[in-house]
Amino acid sequence: MAWAVLIVSGFFEAGWAVALKLSDGFSRLWWTVAFAVCALISFAGLAWAMKQLPAGPAYAVWTGIGAALTAVIGMLWLGDGVSTIKLVSLGLIVSGVIGLNLAGGGH
Repeated sequence: MAWAVLIVSGFFEAGWAVALKLSDGFSRLWWTVAFAVCALISFAGLAWAMKQLPAGPAYAVWTGIGAALTAVIGMLWLGDGVSTIKLVSLGLIVSGVIGLNLAGGGH
């Protein structure tokens, strides 16, 4: 259950990152509210999951999902450029998170 909560929290991390971008420096009310709600859910889920999971792998999964998903959303919908090096780098993030977990997180 902790892993499921952590993964969902990673999606909310991407949500708050995108909402932060769209809030235009907290000048757009509803995107600012979306940022705050997503951040609260994301951090609460991370905190809850880390009570049961090892810190390193849990944090890596949370940030990895957030970073990779935010980058993909940026490329697909926010006008961020797409390049081979960006796609390879996303693959490296995912590989690194998987590697940390396979290395033995003590769970």
